[in-house]
Amino acid sequence: MASFFQTISAQSFIDVHSHIIPQSYLTALVEHDALLEEGFPLPKWNVDSQLKWMDEAGVKTSVLTLAAPQPYFGDIHESRKIIRQANEAAARIKKEHPGRFLWCATLPLPDVNAAIDEARYALDSLHADGVKLATNVRGQYLGAPELDTLMSFLNERRAVVILHPHKPEPTNQDVMAQTPLAMQEYLSETTRAIANMICRNVLARYPNMRVVVPHCGAYLPIAIPRMKSLASVMQRAKLVEEIDWEGNLASLYYDLAGSHSPEAIRLLLTITSPSHLLYGSDYPYVTPQILSGSLKRMKGYLFSEPDLQPYKDMILWENAQNLFRRGR
Repeated sequence: MASFFQTISAQSFIDVHSHIIPQSYLTALVEHDALLEEGFPLPKWNVDSQLKWMDEAGVKTSVLTLAAPQPYFGDIHESRKIIRQANEAAARIKKEHPGRFLWCATLPLPDVNAAIDEARYALDSLHADGVKLATNVRGQYLGAPELDTLMSFLNERRAVVILHPHKPEPTNQDVMAQTPLAMQEYLSETTRAIANMICRNVLARYPNMRVVVPHCGAYLPIAIPRMKSLASVMQRAKLVEEIDWEGNLASLYYDLAGSHSPEAIRLLLTITSPSHLLYGSDYPYVTPQILSGSLKRMKGYLFSEPDLQPYKDMILWENAQNLFRRGR
């Protein structure tokens, strides 16, 4: 792993938020009429197009995770097969393009034992660089007690865990009828999952995991101060257990996918340190044309604004390098 990052420099990004959409996964979604489950169509993707964009943008290494939705349609055996195929596809891409890709394995939740088996296989045999977890799988939310054995396993493995929002369940369909999930509900969904983990001290109880929160931390920069202010009242009423704020928040990293603005970074710095910020593109859901413009603006303020300039290398590559090295 040390040699993997030797050529990284301030002019070469590490992108921790990009998606693989393999054909086997698409075929399964078509069979279950689930292509629009998340409320928007999946973009076209292939590895050559991603490499072309990476070369044009200056991205040295991209971290691949499977897109939403989670491929579970009631049959865990089918889910395990779909996910194994997707994980093996990601492993092949990493092997065929040395230095260009890392990847985090998808797990066949809601079956916890199957998820642990797949995590072990992916980490040990396929050499995955971490795991990807959905905020919920058919209503089983992160932070749920039944996931503790999986959290314990990932803690023992010092795993990097990349989170991604998925369609909330159960839900009233009319609530989101006019607004695609990615525009607003994804932020609520991510915040909901992390808040659930914090209130159960999951991150403090399993401190060796490092959890990457997507999309600039969603609403956490607003939610965490409010949660802290209400925690003592709720604890006195025995509605929540005592929360280890420092222990929980220390495990969280934040990618900047979806908002590469200086305002977003400054807001995140109210709840975390510069060493926990990571560049993310959300390729291929965000088009190369849009990404090129946002990258140009991002480089402009990171290299010019006095309060952010000291953190440019940390955000663009150093933090990601340190994070994934730590997991080895």
